[in-house]
Amino acid sequence: MVAGTTGESPTLSDDEKIALFTTVIDSVKEKDTLVVAGTGTHDTGHSVEMTRRAAEVGADGVLAVTPYYNKPSQLGHIAHFSEIADVGLPVMVYNIPGRTASRTEVETLAALASHPNIAAVKDAVLDLEFTSATINRAPSLPVYSGQDTFTLPMLAVGAVGVVSVVGHLAGLTIKAMVNAAYEDDWTEARRLHNDLLPLCEACFLESNPMPVKAAMDAFWEPVGSVRLPLVPASDDTVRAIEKALGALQGL
Repeated sequence: MVAGTTGESPTLSDDEKIALFTTVIDSVKEKDTLVVAGTGTHDTGHSVEMTRRAAEVGADGVLAVTPYYNKPSQLGHIAHFSEIADVGLPVMVYNIPGRTASRTEVETLAALASHPNIAAVKDAVLDLEFTSATINRAPSLPVYSGQDTFTLPMLAVGAVGVVSVVGHLAGLTIKAMVNAAYEDDWTEARRLHNDLLPLCEACFLESNPMPVKAAMDAFWEPVGSVRLPLVPASDDTVRAIEKALGALQGL
């Protein structure tokens, strides 16, 4: 997933996004890895154009966020996502009302599921009843968790995976948790969920991606600071992540 929330998509120029898509696509083309490009904005025409450009450079699919600020009607949601999907690439609808002030409702998702290129939904609604209703009303639409602390509960009601923030720091542990759930080993899945929980909480002490980028800088390869209006995470947040990582790695 390239140029999502953690990739600071709101402050990337169009050309920067295309350069990122191209770089990642070129780097994984021999590894049987799918690349999903973040092309959605609050402007349908702009989203369609970016989706076309992503297709031209070889993206396998796109992530399209619910239009923010405009607060469209549910018919507007259907029209917006349908026009993006008409480009021809598989589309993951990104439902995150806490950031967009607008929610794509269950019946709208059920209607969108009939479009051949609406391929999945990233659910960051933070409401298990909503997730359950989506899975019930749109069973053909795979649901991915969009919030790390909700991944295991969402898997329990029928979600299929996660688009993760914490995966940048503990991807193998998250993979093990998801695999345990797939294998119906819920005791192991719950153990890993609880082991991961302090790290998940630490990574959201401040707005994403401030904490995870600071952690990457501090404990892995330098990735650079966030762009304004985001500011670097506090030292307290970095220490909380370090403590959680240390506990996780010491298990």
